[in-house]
Order: sequence, then C-alpha cells, then structure tokens
Amino acid sequence: MRASVSLLRSARRAIGDRPAVVPLRSLNARTAGFRPITPTIPHHRRFSYSHDSPLPDSTMPKEKVSFTLKTPKGTRDWSGSDALLRDRIFSTISEVFKRHGGTALDTPVFELREILAGKYGEDSKLIYDLQDQGGELCSLRYDLTVPFARWLAMNPVSQIKRYAIAKVYRRDQPAVAKGRMREFYQCDFDVAGSNFDPMVPDAEILNIVTEVFEELGWNREQFTIKINHRKILDGLFEVCGVPPEKIRPISSAVDKLDKMPWADVRKEMVEEKGLDPAAADKIETYVSRKGRRELLDALLKDEALMANASAKQGLEEMGLLMDYLDAFGVLDTLSFDLSLARGLDYYTGVIYEVVTEGSAPATATKAAETQTLQKSGKKDKSKNPNLEDDDRSNDPSVGVGSIAAGGRYDNLVGMFSNKAQIPCVGISFGVDRIFSITKARMERERNYSAVRSTEVDVFVMAFGGKGFTGMLKERMEVAKSLWKAGVKAEFSYKVKPKLPQQFKAAESNGVPFAVILGEEELKAGKVRIKEMGLEEGHPEKEGVLVDLKTLPEEVKARLAKKNNPTTGASGTAVTELAQKVEGLNVEAAPKTEDAGV
Repeated sequence: MRASVSLLRSARRAIGDRPAVVPLRSLNARTAGFRPITPTIPHHRRFSYSHDSPLPDSTMPKEKVSFTLKTPKGTRDWSGSDALLRDRIFSTISEVFKRHGGTALDTPVFELREILAGKYGEDSKLIYDLQDQGGELCSLRYDLTVPFARWLAMNPVSQIKRYAIAKVYRRDQPAVAKGRMREFYQCDFDVAGSNFDPMVPDAEILNIVTEVFEELGWNREQFTIKINHRKILDGLFEVCGVPPEKIRPISSAVDKLDKMPWADVRKEMVEEKGLDPAAADKIETYVSRKGRRELLDALLKDEALMANASAKQGLEEMGLLMDYLDAFGVLDTLSFDLSLARGLDYYTGVIYEVVTEGSAPATATKAAETQTLQKSGKKDKSKNPNLEDDDRSNDPSVGVGSIAAGGRYDNLVGMFSNKAQIPCVGISFGVDRIFSITKARMERERNYSAVRSTEVDVFVMAFGGKGFTGMLKERMEVAKSLWKAGVKAEFSYKVKPKLPQQFKAAESNGVPFAVILGEEELKAGKVRIKEMGLEEGHPEKEGVLVDLKTLPEEVKARLAKKNNPTTGASGTAVTELAQKVEGLNVEAAPKTEDAGV
C-alpha cells in the first residue's frame, strides 16, 4: 500500500503539479458586450514534393509539384474543444425539437437547379451551381426550407412537424470569426399542415425559439425576437403609394436598414428602383417604429392601414399571435419591428429573426466611435477585384447577424405541385453564429482555453515495480467494464507505459478521474480511483481504493457528484452547457441581415 502511494507521489513530481484543465461545466461565464475574436483559421502551409522520390505509380512525370494547404474561403475545420462546444449546441437544440414532436428529415446536399431557382430573390446569386454531371444541372442547397417544400410536394403528407440539422452553402462574403461562413450548419424546425387555426403553430415556433436559448443558458434579457408580418408590410407599401410591381424590390431595400442608414436606403429606392420620393418619405414614418402591444394598438387605429385589406389581415393575425405568446408566457421576448422585411421571396405571413448585441456591427451600435475603424476595415475594390472573397472577420462594419430566423411560407410547396398546397411555418438556427458569440465571450473571460477537447471521464492506467509487465490486458478489461456501464474511458496504447506519461495524457485532455491498477492491489480485487487536480493536503489526493467489482458504480457516483455537487444528480453535456453558457445583453439591437439563417 505504502509503495503504491509513494509511486503515485513520484509520478506527480515527475510531471509537476499542473493546474487541472477545467471542464465546460465549471466555467463561470459572465455576460458582457460582444467583440469580434481572432478567427480560428488554419495556418497556410506550403507543401511540395519531387517525383524523383519513390511513388506507387512509376509512370508519373518527374516534376516538382507545389501547392498551398488551406481550406477554401469561408470554410474551416472543426476539432477539439470547438467541435465539442458545437456538438453540445446541436444536442441542446435537437432535444428541444424532439420535445415538441419533431420528426427528423434528411435531404440531399444538392438539388436540381430548377428546384432552387426563383425562391431567394436577390440572394439567388449566392447559390453554388455545380457542373453538369450525367445530364442533370444541380446546385448546392442554399437552405433547408426549399428542399423540405420539395419533399412535401413529392410525398403524400397532410401534416408534419419536421426538424433537420445539416449543412448549407452560400457564396456570401465570409467573416469566419463571426460565424459568417460559406459552408455552415442550420438547425430547422417546421410545422406543415392545412388543418390548423391561424397563428397557433406560429406561436409554438416562437415558444421553441425561447426554449432553445433558455436551454443554452441565456436569460430573456440577452436575446430579442424581432417580428413583423409580410401582409402588414405589403399593405403599408400600398398605402404609401408603392406600385404593385415594385413592392418586392422596395421590401428588399427596406431589408438593408441594418447595414445602411435610412438616407442610403431612400437613395436606392428613389434612384435605383424608381420610387416616388414622396412615397419613400411616407415609408420612413412607418419603418422607424417598433414596440409590442402599444405599437399594434396604434396601427389598429391607423385608418389608412385598416382600409387596406392586406394590412388589416396582417394586423389582426399579429393580435392573435400576441395573445397566444402571452398564453405561452414568452411575449416579453418579442419586439414588433416594422423595419423587418426578410429578403427571401417565399415568405407570406409572419416573419421573425433573433438578435443579440453581438448581432449588430460595431459601426451600427457605436457609430461615432468606430468611423475610423470602419474606414480602415474597408478595402479599395479597384485594387482588389476579389474583394468579395476576402474574409471580413476584422471589419467593424460587419456583425454576426441574426442567430435565428424564419417565418410563414404558405405558397412554397404549391410552386412544385398544384395538388400539394400545404401551408408551412418554421425557424432556422444559425449554429455557427451562436457558437461564434459563445466562444467570443468565453475567450474574453479567459475561460475558453480551459474547455476540454474530449468528453472522456476516466483514464485507466497501471504501475508496478521491478518486472512490471504493463498490465495491458487488465487495463483493457477494466476499460471494457466501464464502457459497458456507459462510462467514457481511455487507456494508453503502450504495452508498458510509464506512470508519468499516463498522468500527462490524462491531464492534457482534462480527464477528471484516473483508475489506477497496481499489481498487489489488483490481486486483492482492488483498484484506486483518483480525482485529478485535487489540492495538496486533500484527504483523497492520492486516490481511494475500491472493489474492482463495483468500480463502474463507484465511478458513476463520483462523476455525478462532480457534475452537480449540490444535488448529486448526473448531468449530461447538454445540461452543463445550459447551466454555464450564458448569452449577451441586448440593448436596442438593430435589425440584422439574414445571410446565415
């Protein structure tokens, strides 16, 4: 017994008493304003080789080949703690989706080009087209909504709650550190069906939004759901004197108010889109307004709006929606914002997007302080024809954008089949943007370096004196018993590993517990459980002997206590994230672009 304890002390001295790597669950994240972070972009590496070297194919020409090892612009590799944090966000969102009856649906990553054509308005130019393969013209999917509508048109489905978590592709100007990618994940939840009363499924969708962010650990002061209605917008434009053929172009211009001041939006309306200046001025009196019930009540008293059939219907539906959101207890998360337009053509009813303080560009929230930064962040397009491909992570005029968005699209399925007119409403979460805000805050708090890169809970190790065999088979058997009990465990692949090397492997990955096998102790049916990182003088600093037969139960009990010391309940990675990952305060966050959701 004394010899084994002495060996443990010697091993600890050999590797030094390093500070323990803190798991995500123990981080104390605090709210703070969002600042852009340095992008996690792989190093570019020049790689070259000579064909004079032996190669499997001796017929290849003997010439030197050189190329740059990097990921394409707007993409990145995910590994370690980044991948773990993102996976936990996925798990949190999918659990909420399942709680509300969602059924998983996976569609191809590319669609026939004609399926995607004409669905995205001015954003159609961002679609990635593929070369002709086998006589079919295809494109990478731009979102998960149009493929879902295509699936509904192809299948005899009268109603469904569907969710999907998958990658989409847009040839947008990237800002990788802010979660603005060309390849990124969307997490969608949609309700399709015609036998529902107005605004009931819409209200549940917005309740889901609130649940997701609360499960992620954000309180309601830290995000805002901005909401509007396409019928209100269309009626508003008609009342202001916008010709019917200009309603969509003018709506697209209004949608840029998060990126441009009103003067520039008005200029686009009048000079580029040919709108009467008086009509533009009248539009300004509406799109500058936001609120909740008080704004709705004021608009219901607007005789001009109420005389317009489209605006009247939209306002009445908005009143119903607010009643239902009040019943769900989430009305306080809402901001009725008449400037919210959403650029996608397929929306027909209520539209919404979720913002935080980090959503807005720095130049929008602190214009007076950041004009110099904005000018320095911009580049001369005449000197760089590929400017649109440059990463803008450090450009203060670019924000994270909305972190979730969606709306009602009653006519999209009918575009594919006249016999399949199925009303739909849904929401899409931009995981990469949620990740970007979360990681930025954690790095600002200097906590992110302590996030574990794996979820392994136990490292099985062994030690012995002269003639030590390494006990590889015994370590394998113990690891197998832990795996069978659902415990995440690892062991060294060395036949005769040294004890300091085993401790170093456990500490470098932030593994919280070690199970240590000693030759004499194992003969007595005992093993030692050691919690990593305990202070000197702690009564269990050198570990505790337990029966080998009850090892899995002992480990699980100690993990439960460590994960949740107040209740002793076992906490999952999702629960840890919900408890510790807090969001950002939102103070009058401006409308943000929908490029990512």
